[in-house]
Amino acid sequence: MKQNKKRFRTFLKALSLEIREHKSSALVYFSLRLLVIVTMILQLFNGNYTNVFLCILTLLLLIIPSLAQMTFRIELPAALEIIILVFIFSAEILGEINEYYLLFPHWDTILHTINGFLAAAIGFSLVDLLNRDKRVGMNLSPLFVAIVSFSFSMTIGVLWEFFEFAMDQLLGFDMQKDTVLHTIRSVLLHPEGHNIPVVLSGIQTVTVNGQDLGLGGYLDIGLIDTMQDLIVNFIGAAVFSFLGYFYVKNRGKAGSSGFASHFIPRRKARNRDYLEIAEREEETQA
Repeated sequence: MKQNKKRFRTFLKALSLEIREHKSSALVYFSLRLLVIVTMILQLFNGNYTNVFLCILTLLLLIIPSLAQMTFRIELPAALEIIILVFIFSAEILGEINEYYLLFPHWDTILHTINGFLAAAIGFSLVDLLNRDKRVGMNLSPLFVAIVSFSFSMTIGVLWEFFEFAMDQLLGFDMQKDTVLHTIRSVLLHPEGHNIPVVLSGIQTVTVNGQDLGLGGYLDIGLIDTMQDLIVNFIGAAVFSFLGYFYVKNRGKAGSSGFASHFIPRRKARNRDYLEIAEREEETQA
């Protein structure tokens, strides 16, 4: 029991050091955490316990960048860490609780584009770290690293759409947002049942069970939203993979750090391994 308390104390100390490592990302982290706590208190007073849960979830998610750095002994560039923190806050607090998904039509599109970029950066980093590890013995070409980065990002995007579909179908959510259309095409409308699409254009009203939906058009149930999400994820992934390719190809050359270097994690130096530092300090105090 005493040993477990010691490990937990060491873990918290290392995590605290990790969070404060970069002044810029630490400032963003503590600012966002304060905003989340204020939001959680307001939601608690309003009796909206679902949003309280989202706030608690957000507080946990905000720790993930520092936790990943400490656990896997990698160094996230400050720019990448800040984007991840702002992304989490924008998706959960602004998007869900403050309903930015409804207030700003392109909010979801922006976040999915950023997600594609970030997921590609993570996928790229995983392969690049292995590629540069002498113990692994990999020697992949820059093109192959970029392809893996792109594929990793697209896989994450597809899995997220699977998650949204499952939540909608199994729990009755509406994560795959609907779109109002004025033209539809379907072979099911062909009077003779042939595989020829029938076009209905200029749709202004749709009646369901005798009730006008009042939307000014036909209601698409999530298909367009899903495809738009995957398309912008594709764009974000392609942009980073393109930058990552030239980053690896030109690495080591003079002035070749490039834009991509601000988003690619690297292995920690020994003097920045805060878990090891915290363990040594704990042993010294003991």
